[in-house]
Amino acid sequence: QVLLEESGGGLVQAGGSLRLSCAASGRTFSRYYMGWFRQAPGKEREFVAHINRSGSTTSYADSVKGRFTASRDNAKNTVYLQMNGLKPEDTAVYYCAAGYYYSSDYDSSTRYDYWGQGTQVTVSS
Repeated sequence: QVLLEESGGGLVQAGGSLRLSCAASGRTFSRYYMGWFRQAPGKEREFVAHINRSGSTTSYADSVKGRFTASRDNAKNTVYLQMNGLKPEDTAVYYCAAGYYYSSDYDSSTRYDYWGQGTQVTVSS
């Protein structure tokens, strides 16, 4: 069982930055692959980023590549999403997720076992 809690969301102007955090419970955090997803009103949940167990490998959706950076600190049981150059279309509820087994389709929400409750990010134009 892994409990996840996101924080760091808020209201920011276009071009600004935010850093989201996702704190995990339990002593096995380093065994989980972590993902970030987002869901805008009226839209399906979409993949944002993925990070492997050690943090050495990351993958991103094309829409955020070059602007967002995922990282993790296994000693602190925390994964981060640094978001720079924010755009109004980045407005959404952002979720972190944990998956125990690696899957090549890590951009699918079905591959994750645990989810946080989400944090709202609003980007004004």
